[in-house]
Amino acid sequence: MEWNDIFLKLFSDAVERYHSNPNISPERIFLSEEVQFIESIGYRPLELYQYIEDFATLGTPSPSTALLIAATRRNHFYTVQRSISGNSKTINANQLPPDSESFNDIPYLPRIIKKAEAKLFGTLDPNLMYYCGKDRDFLKKHGDIDPCDFLQIITSARGDRQKILTAVFHRMRQQEQATAASNEA
Repeated sequence: MEWNDIFLKLFSDAVERYHSNPNISPERIFLSEEVQFIESIGYRPLELYQYIEDFATLGTPSPSTALLIAATRRNHFYTVQRSISGNSKTINANQLPPDSESFNDIPYLPRIIKKAEAKLFGTLDPNLMYYCGKDRDFLKKHGDIDPCDFLQIITSARGDRQKILTAVFHRMRQQEQATAASNEA
């Protein structure tokens, strides 16, 4: 079975476990072989649990979106980090820019950039979730950017905030043009 199939089965099984016992702790939702698999793709169990819990309770993000985010992280883990886990120091909520901090008059952009960078390097505190509700709202409002596309923007920008801003503005213009075209139709 390919890794993506294993991921989707694991995700589905964990959602079933969550539904049968919503009080199950993140430490107990995964079987030991599942924990090994999760770690082999550069993830931590609590990190994946965040996606399972949101899907089980909110219906989003979908399992395929969780898979694509995991695939982006996995690719970064294998190619950039050469399967070596990131710095053991994680980025916690206090180390992220506040929600209200802006970059070029776009509030929240500095925060989601820092979260995405930490997600790629495996240093985002597993109690935090890349593509949480606020991230979903931000990406939807600012060009309807797919969360994996945003991770790719972060990767290709290589820390250049101006390149990230340009990409976000480009996506926002595309969204405005598409909205205008559909309104004219």
